[in-house]
Amino acid sequence: MSLQYSSPEQFQAIAGQSCAVLEEMGPHIQWLHSYVVADKTYCVYIAPDAEAVRQHAAKSGFPANRISEVRRIIDPTTQEE
Repeated sequence: MSLQYSSPEQFQAIAGQSCAVLEEMGPHIQWLHSYVVADKTYCVYIAPDAEAVRQHAAKSGFPANRISEVRRIIDPTTQEE
C-alpha cells in the first residue's frame, strides 16, 4: 500500500482500521508508529513474533511484504556504553 498521496482523512481512516484490528487481536501486539516515505511505508510494532504482524496486516487489509526483527537499537548515546 502506497500512502505517500493519502489525504489527512485517508490517514485517519487507515489508522482507525489498524487500531480496530489491534483491539480485536488483544494486548500482545502493539503498533507504535509508521514511517511513510516516497514509495513505501515502514510500520514499527511490539509483537511476540512475525506471524502476529502478518495477521494484523491481513486482517487490516494492508500488505506486509517484508518483516524484519529489530535486534538492537543504537543511537548517539551508544558510544557511551
